[in-house]
Amino acid sequence: MTALLRLLDRERSIAPAGYPRWRIPPAALAIHLSIGQAYAFSVFNLPLTRSIGITESVPGDWALTTVGWIFSIAIVCLGLSAFTFGRWIETVGPRQSMFASACCFAGGFLVAALGVARHEILLVYLGYGVLGGIGLGLGYISPVSTLMKWFPDRPGMATGLAIMGFGGGAMIGSPLALALMRRFATPTSTGVAASFVAMGLLYFVVMLVGVATVRLPAAPIPAARETRPAGRDTTAADAMRTPAFWALWIVLCCNVTAGIGVLGQASPMIQEMFPGRVDAAAAARFVIFLSAANMIGRFLWSSASDRIGRPWTYALFFALGAALYASVPAIGRAGNLAAFIAAYGVIMTMYGGGFATIPAYLRDHFGTMQVGAIHGRLLTAWSVAGVAGPVLVNYLRQARIDAGVPKADAYAGTMTLMAGLLLVGFAANVAAARRLRTAARVSG
Repeated sequence: MTALLRLLDRERSIAPAGYPRWRIPPAALAIHLSIGQAYAFSVFNLPLTRSIGITESVPGDWALTTVGWIFSIAIVCLGLSAFTFGRWIETVGPRQSMFASACCFAGGFLVAALGVARHEILLVYLGYGVLGGIGLGLGYISPVSTLMKWFPDRPGMATGLAIMGFGGGAMIGSPLALALMRRFATPTSTGVAASFVAMGLLYFVVMLVGVATVRLPAAPIPAARETRPAGRDTTAADAMRTPAFWALWIVLCCNVTAGIGVLGQASPMIQEMFPGRVDAAAAARFVIFLSAANMIGRFLWSSASDRIGRPWTYALFFALGAALYASVPAIGRAGNLAAFIAAYGVIMTMYGGGFATIPAYLRDHFGTMQVGAIHGRLLTAWSVAGVAGPVLVNYLRQARIDAGVPKADAYAGTMTLMAGLLLVGFAANVAAARRLRTAARVSG
């Protein structure tokens, strides 16, 4: 074990002279495309509710609400682990932290497989939820500060390349999971446990590719003169004491709450708002479209932020997003399916873009010295949003249905609430931008 830790030591990950920096984004993608499988976990939900009955749920099977907590626990642990280990990641370097992520994420699958085989939900929560969630948090932030050290001239684009992988991981994870469950299904098993084992081992190998290829620059790389300057280097503890940090926390929380709540309800929402026109198969294609928009937006918006600046990028997210959310009920009442799909496509690009652009926004405020640790602490906003978003959408929808509102109209209040959340985010972004301008005048 000591020899392994020495091999993964920070000093051994220093790049030799002439090492091409474009080898770093693929290393980050190997991690993010793997842990991005979390967005596809819902494909296991229904099979998990039939662990005993196999073809249908029977007494003793887990309820869908029980299974739904697996993903929520994983997202909460993602944020908590990013908060807890962010400073450690900066200390030990990307190799050790990415290896730890691979062990936790793959180990989470194996423990969850045991839980499914023994039909013990607490083991599944502990495996994929807690242990896997820790792997998510470590893997999500490990490449961030490394990428910005290699690309000081284009920090938004660099982090967007990696975080794009997290958004696109579901496009690989979903068909992979379905294929494995079909392969391992038997008359006495849904194939979920065996699929968990296979995916854990497969993702571990892929993530090790990232561990083996990631490097740190031997010396600071000078940025081009036109690059937006990084802020004064700040420790994570000091950053949390600033109003700017909490303004950005609200920015991320509002953006994610609005997006993740609707993303989790996308399939039933489009079927209920367009009854008779959209069936389950078409709704599944809509979910894939949203995943693609989420992934593409992570790269496009973060790259654009290098040109127009992070404050203007988020101003567009919130202003345009609020307008689109507010228009969705009218679009639904008009029966305009194409406009509905287009509106949510744009919303999802901004949802993904918000994730990919926030590390560069932090760099603008707090420098690069501990930006990974600061990013980790900010991701507690994701933990809050990962619970608040689905709860707000699901419970508000159900409350309106219980009040006698037709299902097609039950989302109007939800969309209005999401638009309001984005306006709160707009105000927080204005406050963060004001702090950034003040800091620039002081340093200038």
